[in-house]
Amino acid sequence: MADLGPQTEISFAGAFLSSAFAACFAEFCTIPLDIAKVRLQLQKKVSIAEGFGSPKYRGTMGTLATIAREEGLSALWKGIIPGLHRQFLYGGLRIGLYDPLKIFFVGGLITGDVPLFQKILAALITGAIAILVANPTDLVKVRLQAEGKLPRYSGAIDAYMTIVRQEGLLALWTGVGANIARNAIVNAAELASYDHVKETVLTIPGFTDNAFTHTLAGLGAGFFAVCIGSPVDVVKSRMMGDSTYKSTPDCFIKTLNNEGFLAFYKGFLPNITRLGSWNVIMFLTLEQVKKIFRREI
Repeated sequence: MADLGPQTEISFAGAFLSSAFAACFAEFCTIPLDIAKVRLQLQKKVSIAEGFGSPKYRGTMGTLATIAREEGLSALWKGIIPGLHRQFLYGGLRIGLYDPLKIFFVGGLITGDVPLFQKILAALITGAIAILVANPTDLVKVRLQAEGKLPRYSGAIDAYMTIVRQEGLLALWTGVGANIARNAIVNAAELASYDHVKETVLTIPGFTDNAFTHTLAGLGAGFFAVCIGSPVDVVKSRMMGDSTYKSTPDCFIKTLNNEGFLAFYKGFLPNITRLGSWNVIMFLTLEQVKKIFRREI
């Protein structure tokens, strides 16, 4: 089959572990770009007339250089521990549940191409379920990434405990509405487009199910995910990193009114660079790890 579905049956545990490993590996490789994206998204519009000067962060490379210069090189991997927590849970569930849900929708074993609508629906549902479970890890990751030279938390575990102690247990699900919207949409864009691009490429004479095809499909998945999911991603980052917003709609309206529509595409370049590279690394790794579970290697 051309998509993520198994050529021979893989158990849910096998699918979960292979997906979780691939997602964690991609996260480790690309988290500096994610930090740049978060800092740019949290940076509000600056008015020189109001005496605030020019923006601190400018562009992907400028943001990375500023963080490394002011906070040290290791700061580019801030939030990596909760990031790995997140990808183990979120990556494992959203991808591990994707094939079983597609099978459920088609009413049995997949013998041909699954309709695009059913791919999108399956990915929307698995993305929403996965992030509902993983939201606390996402919150802590954003909080740690948003910190500057004066950190509030000594590490991931301290962040979890401090948030629960000072803000209550339910605070770990701050921004869950925006996060479900963002991750359901992005997951649908990533998985469905990866499936569809891969199927399309394999119909072209000369193309086979190899690393080059997986790279093309991964780049397509990252591009569609950023174009579709960037507005909710900005709202999600601001809800988790800035306590001045009362709700998801409040954050959306204030951002639109104060900064204009293009504010929802802040951090677009680091986001598309990061998600493009993230998807290529993740899907390449996933395809190889799944071969191990199929005992093809």
